[in-house]
Amino acid sequence: MADSQRLDVPRGRTRSIGGSLRLNPDAVGQFAEGIARFLGTGRFLAVQTILVVVWITLNVFAVRLRWDPYPFILLNLAFSTQAAYAAPLILLAQNRQADRDRVQAEEDRARAASIRADTEYLARELASLRVAIGELATRDFIRGELGRLVPGEGDGDERKKEKKDKPRRRDPVT
Repeated sequence: MADSQRLDVPRGRTRSIGGSLRLNPDAVGQFAEGIARFLGTGRFLAVQTILVVVWITLNVFAVRLRWDPYPFILLNLAFSTQAAYAAPLILLAQNRQADRDRVQAEEDRARAASIRADTEYLARELASLRVAIGELATRDFIRGELGRLVPGEGDGDERKKEKKDKPRRRDPVT
């Protein structure tokens, strides 16, 4: 069974130019990004400068090799052709980068919203724990309440006085 007939695999978007030439937009976009990356390098500028200098030098000084005399119309045509192809390729690469940036921004927003929701949940949980701890009876509170219910058991000061007044008994050491 051919790959184009499989139903479990998404079909890539293709556009046909004419009847026989089919272009995959992703492949064209990757090619455009490669060209745009190359056009933005110092290597490209150096190679282009060397080619222009050699072109002009051969056409000015090599009398037998003059294929493009002084106004250098053929060189201007080459530059125009290069610009005509480079500009759309660079724009295509920029559009693809803008699409990637948009997707990344959406993912960042979703991640930030999730983190914000998690943080708010944890803050609510922490607040409820603080409230719950604040409502717990402490040891001093329980002693005070017991002291009110049982006479002489209140704050324990009377027992401390009694202990100080009574002499300590020591157990005989055997």
